[in-house]
Amino acid sequence: MSGSNEAATIAKAQVLIEALPYFQRYAGRTFVVKYGGHAMGDPAAARDFAEDIVLLKAVGINPVVVHGGGPQIGAMLKKLGVESTFVDGLRVTDKETAQIAEMVLSGAINKELVGWISQAGGKAIGISGKDGGLVTASKVRRTAKDPGSNIEQAIDLGFVGEPCAVDTTIIDTAVAAGMIPIVAPIGAGADGHTYNINADTMAGAIAAALGAARLFLLTDVAGVLDKQGKLLSDLVPADIERLRQDGTIGGGMIPKLETCVHAVEAGCEAAVVLDGRVPHAMLLEFFTARGAGTLIRAG
Repeated sequence: MSGSNEAATIAKAQVLIEALPYFQRYAGRTFVVKYGGHAMGDPAAARDFAEDIVLLKAVGINPVVVHGGGPQIGAMLKKLGVESTFVDGLRVTDKETAQIAEMVLSGAINKELVGWISQAGGKAIGISGKDGGLVTASKVRRTAKDPGSNIEQAIDLGFVGEPCAVDTTIIDTAVAAGMIPIVAPIGAGADGHTYNINADTMAGAIAAALGAARLFLLTDVAGVLDKQGKLLSDLVPADIERLRQDGTIGGGMIPKLETCVHAVEAGCEAAVVLDGRVPHAMLLEFFTARGAGTLIRAG
């Protein structure tokens, strides 16, 4: 073996040794991973993601994947000539749109991810929140001020829901059988209707119900940044509220961090916001001392 090859081999061994304490600490624990953003549309990124998930399973960690699919739903609606409107980032969903969303999420995207996991050597099972009564949804209610009168008015988002109860039996059963659950963010309400649920919110609720060791939210940004653009590596809820009040965080990052706070305050050990476009970002965050995103703990 040449000197350069030997050095490379030793470096690989050092990476494994660095990861060993994390393998030991989290063997048998659950990681809930929300997969979405632009990485979903990139075959190379999907392949990397699938390999990461299979590796977690191989070292004794139980990954549960919750996926999004907003752009894919939007593309299908456009193809079918169905117009979309949004309120606070949530798609107003009539009955036709809800049916299309379920078709795209529970059908095309869910089974594609199952295929990627299988190709990487894992055993995955695709489900939605409707299967086994995993998630019972309630209708999301929003209000907005009328620009003329400044009076709060109710906004009907249609069949947009949020988790009001989680029964993890089907996930527990799948994990015990050596499977990797891949969950589409669709749930049934007590009223019998089907509801489209924000994938971040779905992942947070499932992570809390499972008492997960980690909730990973894969996004299209490096994590939470300060006003100088520097990554904030560790936050607690009080920090997040302060950053919100002074305008450091805003837009789509606010609901993501709210999901993280709700999850860690309800039983998840910690949540991480990180850039899903970076190859193997989840492994870099978890199995190295350097980290790769923003970690949120209950405080």
